[in-house]
Amino acid sequence: MTNEELLDQSFRDSIGTVKKDGKRNWIYPKKPKGWYYNARTLLSIFLLAFMFGMPFIKVHGEPLLLFNIFERKFIIFGMFFGPYDFHIFLLAFVALVVFVILFTAIYGRIFCGWLCPQTIFMEMVFRKIEYWIEGDFRDQRKLASSPWNKEKILKKGAKWAIFLGISYLIAHTVMAYLVGIDEVKEIVSSSPAERPAGFLAMNAFTGIFFFIFAWFREQACIMVCPYGRLQGVLLDENSLAVTYDFVRGEPRGRLSRQIEVDEPPKGDCVDCHLCVDVCPTGIDIRNGIQMECVNCTACMDACDEVMVKIDKPKGLIRLDSLTGVRTGKRFSFTARVWIYSVVLFILVSIVTVLMINRTDLDVSILRTPGMLYQDQPNNKISNLYNFHIINKTFYDQKIELKVKGLPAEIKILGGNSTVKPLEVYEGRFMLLVNKNDLKELNTKIQIAAYQNGEEIKTVNTSFLGKYEEK
Repeated sequence: MTNEELLDQSFRDSIGTVKKDGKRNWIYPKKPKGWYYNARTLLSIFLLAFMFGMPFIKVHGEPLLLFNIFERKFIIFGMFFGPYDFHIFLLAFVALVVFVILFTAIYGRIFCGWLCPQTIFMEMVFRKIEYWIEGDFRDQRKLASSPWNKEKILKKGAKWAIFLGISYLIAHTVMAYLVGIDEVKEIVSSSPAERPAGFLAMNAFTGIFFFIFAWFREQACIMVCPYGRLQGVLLDENSLAVTYDFVRGEPRGRLSRQIEVDEPPKGDCVDCHLCVDVCPTGIDIRNGIQMECVNCTACMDACDEVMVKIDKPKGLIRLDSLTGVRTGKRFSFTARVWIYSVVLFILVSIVTVLMINRTDLDVSILRTPGMLYQDQPNNKISNLYNFHIINKTFYDQKIELKVKGLPAEIKILGGNSTVKPLEVYEGRFMLLVNKNDLKELNTKIQIAAYQNGEEIKTVNTSFLGKYEEK
């Protein structure tokens, strides 16, 4: 029997958060410590500062990041995107999906343990508060099983009060990304009757976050998250993941001072159970790669600490592929990874080209459908045109229209062509041409749009009108 066959596979019949009687198995992970945990803490501090700080940063009075799905307005690092940029968003979304597939095929579910907001808030914010108030995992279990006395009421009440406050803070931040920090300030400073929609949305977000982090917890990763479900499809034996080296670790057994003559050799795993104690989803990584594993690397820290104490090399639990554990070979790119990489490169290149060619102003001109020419005084005739200007900047833009290569006069109807920031202007203008300047019934013309004297776009259209025979 091989070391791999020694692994117990009965764990696949159930999930760690459900007991045999069907009730929930509450997970109380041991407080992790080690190099990887410290690295995750530093990364989490940076990501949390980024998340809570971005809504307050503005460029030209507008937020640096805004995802207003209600009005279909998006601002990404100072660049405005609207419904007319849907093709860029669609391609960017497809590129993101391919990137997720590629990233998972190479690094497994490492995003979940190191970058996912759910994990960062749960493990680096709420769990730390829990350790601070209730103690480590044994103290938490003891408190949970104890009757409701003064100590339990004070500790649970203080924890939930802090959780609720943080949930309100997260809800306000999420709303700031959706509607802008100024709108959030208006909602907060106004009475619920004045802004009922904002008030209800704020409290709904707060309730959702409090429910997730105070009660639902790791089940969001195990039962709800679609990315976790996709892991089984995206991973293969060559993908990197937090993996137990069963070749080196099995057969596992506790250390003993006296070694009997007939005793079979043991692996490096001393069956200390610490890798299970620190797991935030309650699994035993020694059973193999599992859907519940979020690759948080807490078990790696715990195992490395034990290996150092018993004078064994680190890395019994490490970031490796199943093929790497079996063969001892280092990770290398497979044909599937190269194919994903090529597709991703093509998509990113297309999006990059579209972004480079994207202009701050978009002008379209079309002769009004169904309208014939009109005779005008002084031997002139006119055509009516519709024009459409999209201002993608944060400034008022004055657009001037001129005909190229043909003496003509443009009269804007009903106003001017000044477009306010981040708005769409639709108007009409009349184009007048002398009959003597026309050579045919349907004359091809070019109308140029100028901004501050600089030509930004030339539109090809036609001018319909009779001409004088010479």
